[in-house]
Amino acid sequence: MSGLTRFSVLPLSRMTRRLTDVASGRAVPDLVIRDVRVLSTYSERILPGREVWLAGGRIAAVKPAGSCRDGSAAAYDGKGAILAPGLVDPHIHIESSMVTACAYAEAALLNGTTTIFCDSHEIGNVMDVAGVEAMLEDARAAPLSIFLTVPSTVPATSPRLETAGGDLTAEKIAGLFDRWPEAVALGEKMDFVPVTMGDERSHAILAAALERGRPVSGHVYGREFVAAYAAAGVTDTHEAIDRDIADDMLEAGIWLFLRGGPPTTPWHSLPEAIRTITELGASHKRIAVCTDDRDADDLLHFGLDWVVREAMRAGLSPEQAWSMGSLHGATRFGHDGEIGGFGGGRRADLVLLDDGHKPVTTWYGGELAVEGGRITPVLDQALSARWRYPDAAYHTVRLPAAVKLTPDLPTGPVTAHAIRTVLPGILLGHVTLDLEPAKDWQAHFDRHGLCFVTVVERHGKSAGNVAHGLLSGFTLRAGAVASSVGHDSHNIIIAGTNEADMHVALQAIAAAQGGVCVVRDGRVTAMVPLPIAGLLSDKRVTEVAEEVRALKAEWEKAGCSIPYMGFNLIPLSVIPEIRITDKGLVLVPEMEIVPLFEPAPAA
Repeated sequence: MSGLTRFSVLPLSRMTRRLTDVASGRAVPDLVIRDVRVLSTYSERILPGREVWLAGGRIAAVKPAGSCRDGSAAAYDGKGAILAPGLVDPHIHIESSMVTACAYAEAALLNGTTTIFCDSHEIGNVMDVAGVEAMLEDARAAPLSIFLTVPSTVPATSPRLETAGGDLTAEKIAGLFDRWPEAVALGEKMDFVPVTMGDERSHAILAAALERGRPVSGHVYGREFVAAYAAAGVTDTHEAIDRDIADDMLEAGIWLFLRGGPPTTPWHSLPEAIRTITELGASHKRIAVCTDDRDADDLLHFGLDWVVREAMRAGLSPEQAWSMGSLHGATRFGHDGEIGGFGGGRRADLVLLDDGHKPVTTWYGGELAVEGGRITPVLDQALSARWRYPDAAYHTVRLPAAVKLTPDLPTGPVTAHAIRTVLPGILLGHVTLDLEPAKDWQAHFDRHGLCFVTVVERHGKSAGNVAHGLLSGFTLRAGAVASSVGHDSHNIIIAGTNEADMHVALQAIAAAQGGVCVVRDGRVTAMVPLPIAGLLSDKRVTEVAEEVRALKAEWEKAGCSIPYMGFNLIPLSVIPEIRITDKGLVLVPEMEIVPLFEPAPAA
């Protein structure tokens, strides 16, 4: 285990005498960060002419500049820059970054993020409790403070609608809470329709958290569901996609996590949802910002600091926006006595900002981890000793021997249920198409703008389930694209114009035990291998980011109308209007399976 972890700083209960001695001037600070303007998240002011005294990885005191006259104290010259508390991301999925928790820490610290609250439901969907606990062990070894919101909806719906590798029951979730102190909340309760309809399993899972005093995180679409969802005990959500539902949620007592995603992804809802503050006059006191999902490339360029600056661009002051990026997330989970501000005794997770409020230098637990935008040798050493996942995590793609990847060509007139892809890719449209007999599939593709989409069960838990569908508007020119990150059951999803290239993509993923790839003319033109649970790479984040950039270039060259992270959502069977899982086409919110083809209506 790395020497630089969350546990490198002693608990406050063991440090109070030392910290009071330093704050009172009876002992010398370990470090004085001199000549800074302190961004106070408590009063939302910039306090000029300050210095910060550190001891044992914690803040002993914030003093007027020049207060420490003991020449033996180590000093760091802030040169008048703004010093802010480290950022706190209240809702993320590490797996979306395709790297381990240890590797994720590098990008997080470069972007000034020192604490995250992650929901590991992706690896839970693949490996059940063993996957969640493996990620927790990984998190404990990481040079980052990582807390868990226990996956609540594994599978996302039910075995009737999809096949997952995991099945996290109320009893298993209770066990995770009882065994792991860092399990601080219940993760996003994605099955909002069953919750609001009183589903017994869903409410047993809510009870497992609530009876232990753990808060419940949410995921809901549709204003009509908000009241019942709040009544079920849900007290935060990151899925406020517009001003009005955001306002409803606030008034229902639900914390808002405004999600900022790169504009090219499906996750950039902050500009609309923040209008509850800027247009309707709501207070920001129960609003935080989050990233939710980032691939390795975007993680380096669009971290939580970028989301904070997006809030500034939307009209909030830097002090308000930074508070929403640090103190508010900490407060939501009851950690504001430890992180999120400059109070005495808090962890020395600190960030020095440039004039554009971009992190330049980061201290993690008082250790200089990033300086001048580059990781330090201390952090590099910690990142070089990443925790290794158990062998079982490297063998999770189990495919049937023979797989038919395309549907039979209809011999008579039929009505086809197709999935319409629309930017940014979260919501998918349900279209019905009248197909007349044709000599081949290409005739249908040309006429209606279609391609194949297929989901293959990869956990070895069915008789080789394969579901066929049609995508409308995906604009794939030729070849195939495929991914083992098919949310949330993480079966393999393939889109293609021909079965041969689709098979090449499937076999490439099987050989690598997971990944995302692009295929053209029988050749893999780009691939990000993901051998850990079919979700994670075992490389450094910078290496994976290079692979992701190459994948994005080939993805765009293939003509795909939505980015690959939006493509990964096509099997996500809890978001309207239509999805495809290994069981078939699922209508949402009806939660019904419909056939790909139905007899055409009589003339």
